[in-house]
Amino acid sequence: MVFGAHIVIYSKDASADRAFLRETLGLSSVDAGHGWLIFALPPAEVAVHPAEDPDGHHLYFLCDDLNSEIAELAAKGVQCSEVQEARWGAVTRIPLPGGGEVGLYQPRHPLALERKLQEPQTDS
Repeated sequence: MVFGAHIVIYSKDASADRAFLRETLGLSSVDAGHGWLIFALPPAEVAVHPAEDPDGHHLYFLCDDLNSEIAELAAKGVQCSEVQEARWGAVTRIPLPGGGEVGLYQPRHPLALERKLQEPQTDS
């Protein structure tokens, strides 16, 4: 039985992209050995879209308030692309230091994943 997904992002500067995921996006990770970090992701869903050339894949992070997320990223020095409005949601692109990019969007469609409210973290 499938229990999860493993996503690979190819990069010209993997160390910089790993630091971006850890420090800017705040993703936690484990070291799989020799500095190879594997990052935990929020709950995910997958969609299959028709394409003439099905060679490429895209990673999008979901959010409840796209403008707020863009503002938070801007405060960290990240310049997102212009927001594009689509019938399925509002989307922007986040540039990665290694030359790639990931998407960020506020969906307008029903979600396949179960949303669990995150407990506020307290300092002990």
